[in-house]
Amino acid sequence: MDNSVPNGGYVLALILEACIQYQSTTSHVDLLHVNAHFLRATLTTTFIVCIRTIKTGSGFTNITANLLQDGIVKIMAHAIFGINGPHPKDNVNLTLNPPSKYARRHPLYTHPSQTVAVPLGEIYRFNSRVQWTREEEILAKNRVDGPNRTNSSTVGGGGLEWGTWFEFKDTNAKITTSSLAFLVDINVNTPSLLPKSERGGLNTGFSWYPTMVLSIEFKNKLPPSSAEHSTRTVGIYSRGNFVSPPQARHESYCEVWTAPSNIGVGKPTSDWRDHQVCLAISTQMALVMPMEVNERKGKSNTVKL
Repeated sequence: MDNSVPNGGYVLALILEACIQYQSTTSHVDLLHVNAHFLRATLTTTFIVCIRTIKTGSGFTNITANLLQDGIVKIMAHAIFGINGPHPKDNVNLTLNPPSKYARRHPLYTHPSQTVAVPLGEIYRFNSRVQWTREEEILAKNRVDGPNRTNSSTVGGGGLEWGTWFEFKDTNAKITTSSLAFLVDINVNTPSLLPKSERGGLNTGFSWYPTMVLSIEFKNKLPPSSAEHSTRTVGIYSRGNFVSPPQARHESYCEVWTAPSNIGVGKPTSDWRDHQVCLAISTQMALVMPMEVNERKGKSNTVKL
């Protein structure tokens, strides 16, 4: 991340890790939801996270967490903690997960063992530490002649989709609850998925997509390592429907799912989707700006996060 503004989800993950430690000795240790507003660009320098308990009830605790650099608030977050599982006072024990016929299933088409890892582009300054795959079946939906295209008689529909198996290369690395904030913010943005004919002169390779608001709900707890779940690989799916002024403001909806194996490892079973769960969902609002704005704001770095 040299000479650049760090990824917004990565910085939020640092805030959430501080919140998790803050709550670790309470009765509400599980992060359930966070809403973060990115007020100013962060720098790869030292920072302070100020946490305050707003309300504690029998089932939930609300806290605020602000990230400051040089005494200036850069990010404001409101988090909800509780227990990510059945509560003794729950009147209804209701879940909607596989194998229910009503449950949403894993949105990626190919088992990770049958995929090939490809490097992330140079625009991702952390690309040496991670790898991902191309989901051709999803990308095909974005083509000019793809099934998601609309016309005057279409009801709903439209939008652009993206997906990948994402993996940390370090064999000792593990997905954590706080790292999910980073994972929901690495999807390819909606403007970048448009064909060149629809981009209106946008140079996607030299653009920055700063996050303005990011909301995350943590759906299921991370499962332990097993033959059915990887500890350093996840499936990521995202979609976006709208781009509008000012500054090509656009939304993104993202899901992070467990993975049944690492990329290119293992063999699929016919029921592998039955054992996977959604870990987190998110929505965000982001802008489109020239990359030189990112680099100019990031060049004042002295110490890396």
